[in-house]
Amino acid sequence: MQVAKAITEVLLRKVATLGNVQVIVDGFAAMGFPNCGGAIDGTHIPILAPEHQGTQYINRKGYFSMVLQALVDHKGRFTNINVGWPGRVHDARVFRNTNLFKWLQQGTYFPDQKITVGDVEMPIVILGDPAYPLMPWLMKLYTGSLDRSQELFNYRLSKCRMVVECAFGRLKGRWRSLLTRSDLSQTNIPIVIAACCVLHNLCESKGEIFMAGWEAEANRLAADYAQPDTRAIRRSHQEALRIREALKTSFMTGQATV
Repeated sequence: MQVAKAITEVLLRKVATLGNVQVIVDGFAAMGFPNCGGAIDGTHIPILAPEHQGTQYINRKGYFSMVLQALVDHKGRFTNINVGWPGRVHDARVFRNTNLFKWLQQGTYFPDQKITVGDVEMPIVILGDPAYPLMPWLMKLYTGSLDRSQELFNYRLSKCRMVVECAFGRLKGRWRSLLTRSDLSQTNIPIVIAACCVLHNLCESKGEIFMAGWEAEANRLAADYAQPDTRAIRRSHQEALRIREALKTSFMTGQATV
């Protein structure tokens, strides 16, 4: 615990941080999504039943867990993490209670760098799954029956959003203790999870080897604790709908200008 605390106290702010935004934006653009500064998702880390407020920690799959919410860059490195919310809490609620949400809402997290898509101005956005609210700065998939242009939009967004799922896979592949129920106290679990995220970034940045068998082993262990499905959030912001429509059209015609 002393090591985990030291890693979290000394390195978290230095290592799990945004870095060069332009490099990230260029990285996602090369993958097919313009003016994107990250992909966000949540994952459940299994824990033993806590002594207090135990039922708060039972997620939709019926086991006790703690939520790790992370924003990652185009290379799957964590640029912002929030850890410690009980497994019963919906991803969108976790998100709305973070500093990241507040900063994105105020427009202070990313540089004020807008591009024009069609006739709509679009700020730097992050990409989320249906559990997140559609906002001018958060794009997510179309749902329901889709036409060709919506399918293309979803394909491009999903391709870029996969980096966060891969990051969670590699995080758990390296730090196998995140896959089995931790017997640490409620106070210590978030510190260890955060320390693992810091070490993940260091390994990824330094090109540390990731053995082929690790992911298979991680998947085998993870099978005991399947990730809960989160309810889709229907709420969306009017301006966000306009930005998403403009992006969808630009993907079909191949235009998006800086």
